[in-house]
Amino acid sequence: MSIQIGDTIPSATLFRLIDGAPASVSTNDFFKNRKVVLFGLPGAFTRTCSAKHLPGFVQQAAAIMARGVDEIACLAVNDAMVMDAWGRAHGAGGKVVMLSDGNGELTEALGLAADMSAKGYGRRSKRYAMIVEDGRVTHFALETESGLNVSSAEDVLTMLGRGS
Repeated sequence: MSIQIGDTIPSATLFRLIDGAPASVSTNDFFKNRKVVLFGLPGAFTRTCSAKHLPGFVQQAAAIMARGVDEIACLAVNDAMVMDAWGRAHGAGGKVVMLSDGNGELTEALGLAADMSAKGYGRRSKRYAMIVEDGRVTHFALETESGLNVSSAEDVLTMLGRGS
């Protein structure tokens, strides 16, 4: 079963590149006392992820932050170096934090892992967006069909506009 509105983000260790080296990020610390938009996707440099999902959040970062969000974070089951390179390729610096769940620890704990072996990807994340306030999920949108239908930056702006 996947995470639901009202649930607490599970304890897990993620990674991000800081000064050229992977640094651990505790979910307990990352989400504590903050409002965070977290969006997850199958992988860096993949089609929809690179053409629409990440670029949308980079383009809408200021509008999202203006609605009381402290941080926007992108999560994928890729290593920290790949996530950093992908973020740089899309101008995410200072707008979207690129988080690596290379071991799939958080993705599995959220119940959002997907077997994409048929495409050669292995275990990856389903596509979603959520709003997390002080560690608790206040909005969750999971893509159930191919494409970007409910978890785009524009969808998140709509959720924030409704007072999520």
